[in-house]
Parts: sequence; C-alpha cells; structure tokens
Amino acid sequence: MKKMVVVLISMVLLQCKSNVNQSNINNLDEMLIAKGNLYGAGAEGIKKQNEIITNTEEWSSLMSKMDTVNKVSEEFSETDIDFSEYSIIAVFDEVRNSGGHGLDLEIIRNSEDIVIEVIYDGPEGNATMVMTQPFYIAKIKKQDLPITFK
Repeated sequence: MKKMVVVLISMVLLQCKSNVNQSNINNLDEMLIAKGNLYGAGAEGIKKQNEIITNTEEWSSLMSKMDTVNKVSEEFSETDIDFSEYSIIAVFDEVRNSGGHGLDLEIIRNSEDIVIEVIYDGPEGNATMVMTQPFYIAKIKKQDLPITFK
C-alpha cells in the first residue's frame, strides 16, 4: 500500500512539473527596456502604434522622438541594442487627457507566429489632470516567426 501511494504521488508531481515546463516553452521571454508615459501632450509626434524595430537607425529615431520634450531615454534600462540578436517591441497608446493610464504586454510564441497581446490599463477613481501617452518598450530574441499584435 505504501509503495502505491508513493508511486501515485510521484506520478502527480511529474505531471505537474511537465505542465509547468510545457507552458514555459510557449512563453517568449522579454526584457523590459522602459515602461511609462510621455508628458509632451503629443509634441513628440508619436501616434498610437505597435512597432517592431530591427535596426539601429529606427531605434535611434524613436529615442530622438521620445526625447523631444523630456529626456525619457535616460531612464531606459539599456539603449545599446545588438540587432543581430534582438528585436525591439515598442507599443504606444494614444495621448490621454488624464494620468493613470498604462500598458502591459503578454508575449506568447506558438508554432505559427509570436502573438503580442497589448493590455490597456485605465485609471480607477480620480486621475491627475495631465496629458499622458503610455508606452511599453521591450526587447526579444530574434525569431524566424512573424510577429502579430492582438
């Protein structure tokens, strides 16, 4: 009887471990570079967009635009990207009339593509009366799969 209990517990534990490992295969690790808000009331000239950046020129251009009003890029975790190894995912919301807005991403790889789900977060209760534009910038390892936004 004792042996049977040990075998059953072992099978359950192995099954749980297998499920955890399988879910990690489908999640694509991202490295957050910056998340926050632009405060230029749209003066940066960045419209609501989901962008994939694959080279230094595009990356430099985006950082210049973001730095138009405030030096936002000074707060990035890194700015020197090896584009032979990584791509940048840059997501911008529309300019908002109040604070408290934000973005998050969920990035999942499947057999056909990489799906990036953009999650919009709004203020609850009273919000500051300042114009903001939420953004989220991350780098991911280069993949051969196409990237789609949801």
